[in-house]
Amino acid sequence: MGNMSSALTVADLKKLARRRVPKMFFDYADSGALTEQTYRANQSDFEQILFRQKIARPLSNRSLKTTMIGEEVSMPLALAPTGMAGLQHADGEMLAAKAAEKFGVPFVLSTMSICSIEDVKSVTKKPFWMQLYVLRDKDFVKNLLDRAKNAGCSALVLTMDLQILAQRHKDLRNGLSAPPKFTPKHVWQMATRPFWCWNLLKTPRRTFGNIVGHAKGVGDLSSLGSWTAEQFDPELSWDDVAWIKDYWGGKLIIKGILDPEDAKMAVETGADALIVSNHGGRQLDGAPSSIRVLPEIVEAVGKNIEIHMDGGITSGQDVLKATMLGAKGTYIGRPFLYGLGAGGEAGVRRCLEIIRAELDVSMALCGERTIENVGPHNIYSNNLL
Repeated sequence: MGNMSSALTVADLKKLARRRVPKMFFDYADSGALTEQTYRANQSDFEQILFRQKIARPLSNRSLKTTMIGEEVSMPLALAPTGMAGLQHADGEMLAAKAAEKFGVPFVLSTMSICSIEDVKSVTKKPFWMQLYVLRDKDFVKNLLDRAKNAGCSALVLTMDLQILAQRHKDLRNGLSAPPKFTPKHVWQMATRPFWCWNLLKTPRRTFGNIVGHAKGVGDLSSLGSWTAEQFDPELSWDDVAWIKDYWGGKLIIKGILDPEDAKMAVETGADALIVSNHGGRQLDGAPSSIRVLPEIVEAVGKNIEIHMDGGITSGQDVLKATMLGAKGTYIGRPFLYGLGAGGEAGVRRCLEIIRAELDVSMALCGERTIENVGPHNIYSNNLL
């Protein structure tokens, strides 16, 4: 939609998305738990990290190419699993997956997506990654894993930090639901976003595509809310990880690590990578930022497992800082959702272009030619964190 090239930063895309997406769905992407302290810290703690500028280094033939879990990527970045992306823009997950594929970065599909595994498979050629919550209905989990295998998904991202859903005040105030309720407030929000409405009317995909019609007893929308409320498992343990890893049989990434002891447990499960993550500040408010914890996790287990991180990345400079502190890959959630809300597939592509340009130039000004060579030596001082 429109010309995305006028957007120069992720913040520009956010402004556009705010204008184009109904408030309840924009707020869903843009919210943290409780006071949102951790959500804010995820971003602001990046500002404490300073680059070591270097001059008079050869800087032609630069490369951002690297690998994440052995897969070649055009830069150390993936699109994070985000629930309800298909309500930021019609067919959102399909559009984002197409943008990621063209750009050469991984796309991770959420269990709580609007477009199904099969929908995303139908518009992509390259394998995408699947995210899984550990749910009580083991038959549903096995069926979901079978569907992911059939779709050729090349990695499973197991989210471990949502046994219990934290309170997000904006969602409660907005009466968020999928599909949306039709109270006067919600109808007004949607009516004032005609482009969004027009696109959503054209697609049949308006509810949780991986669940409706696939989970026992979930054939209609009224039962979906109660199903999800009952399904998140407060008794989740490392034993659950073992059977899921065994049943999946492919590459496994464990998401939600903030503690060195938990990181060591992730290594013991035989996972291929872990993601240092606080769920974008959406779960335990008052937990430290991901970037603050990253060096500690790298020190504890960096020799034993590949380490990724997410949380607070809004620029290529943030990707560079995380890489310098030992992350082999990073993930963005909100930034690509803003792009999606702002302009569909073109908006996601614009988000990736913005981040790539910032990453490339900043890396060069630190005197480095390849992303593989950056490290703690490029950071001026990390004692502020």
